[in-house]
Order: sequence, then structure tokens, then C-alpha cells
Amino acid sequence: MQRREGIYVDGGSVPLTLTVKKANDSVAEIYAEVRKRRPRTCLRVKELHTLLNSQVLVLNRLWQAVNICSARRAFSLVYAGHAQIVSSDDANNFSTHDFDSWRDLSANAPDHEVVTTISFKIRIPRVIVLLVFDRLPKKEVKFTRHNVFERDKNTCQYCGHIFDRSDLNLDHVVPRDRGGTTIWENVVCSCIACNTRKGNRLPREAHMSLIRKPKRPKWRPFVQITFAAPQHDLWKHFVDLAYWNVELSD
Repeated sequence: MQRREGIYVDGGSVPLTLTVKKANDSVAEIYAEVRKRRPRTCLRVKELHTLLNSQVLVLNRLWQAVNICSARRAFSLVYAGHAQIVSSDDANNFSTHDFDSWRDLSANAPDHEVVTTISFKIRIPRVIVLLVFDRLPKKEVKFTRHNVFERDKNTCQYCGHIFDRSDLNLDHVVPRDRGGTTIWENVVCSCIACNTRKGNRLPREAHMSLIRKPKRPKWRPFVQITFAAPQHDLWKHFVDLAYWNVELSD
């Protein structure tokens, strides 16, 4: 096998081929050549890194959006046969592709949407569909002050009035020194006046009542998407912005 002459930079990943004439030139000229080409090399590496970290929408087997992953992860899932890439035509007809068919389809893709290997180029996917996973992700809402306020909609659970969060407290329906625990079902938002009136008593002892029984909030499937950033048109078919908002109440 013929040995390729050249100088390698960036960890030996990119060859900078120098002709025999250049090799016979002064060392200063050779390093000038390296310095001249290095910025372009670094730029290509940076562009590749950006492409492989692009966001890809993940659908379950029922074509419901369940997650977001990087293009690098999407390629791994597709190559391993765990997922297929989703594409659509101008008439919004959807088709799915395995790794090989997607590689063939990528032949005429714009350069800014593809990553290039030694033997082929392949387009960055925008949506993939899992072949076996047919559930929605299950997550529990963390029991935090913020999420209690969200569940109760910044509303005092005794008088029913809405307040700024700075004017709300968290009240134990059954006081702690009477056996009450700090759980979803025993903690509610309370305004300062109602909290003071209730004191260390049960609501019925203070002649007060809750406007609704406190419950552990149900978690709606939620994907952490930064909607402020531009998203891909193909996503619109699978992501309903209202559906993906966190809703902590029933």
C-alpha cells in the first residue's frame, strides 16, 4: 500500500497533503502552509460537531412524540435497527427509511444538511420513529414549592383568591405536630390571612374548608423543547405546543 505523504493536525484526523516541491522548501514555508489551512480544518470539525448535535424528534411506535435526541444518537438507533428515519414530501405523505435507504436518499441532499464520511454522505434526520417502544414516558412531578404553586394556580385553597407567590405560604392541612406529613395530599397554597386564621388547627376546627382536595398532580408527557429556537417544519405534524405544556392540575 502506498504511503500517503502529508502533515496531520488536530489529532491526526485531517491530512494536509504537501507536494514534493513544498517538502523541499524551507521549514518556514511548510509551517505557513499548515497555519493557512488549519482555520479551515477547525471550521469543518466545528460544523460537523454542530450537525451531529442537531435536535431530532423521537416518536414511539404509535407515532407519538416522546423525546428529543441528538443526530448522533439518532444515527446510532437507526443503524442498530431500533428506529427508522421519517421523511415527508410536498404533499405531506410520510415515509420511513432504514440506514441504507436513507443514505441512498441523501445523495442529492444540500451540503449544509449532510455529514460526509470517506465513502458516502448522509443527511441529518429531523424525526425518527422507534420500532418497538409504544408507551409514553412516565415521570413523577417533583414535590417542590414551585410545583405546589403550579398545581394550585397561585390560588389560596381556603379563600379561593389568586395572589402573587410572595404573598402565599404552604400550609399543612393536617398540622405536622398533629401527625400531618409533608406530601402532595397534605400541602396546599394558603394566603397569609388564611394561614394565620387557621393556625395550628384542622380546617374544620377553624371553620374553614378547602376549595378542592389536594392531590398528587398527574404528569402529562412533556419534552423539554426550547420553542423559542427555530424548529423544523416536519416537527409540526407531531408536536402540539399546547399538549406539550406541563400541566400539574387535573
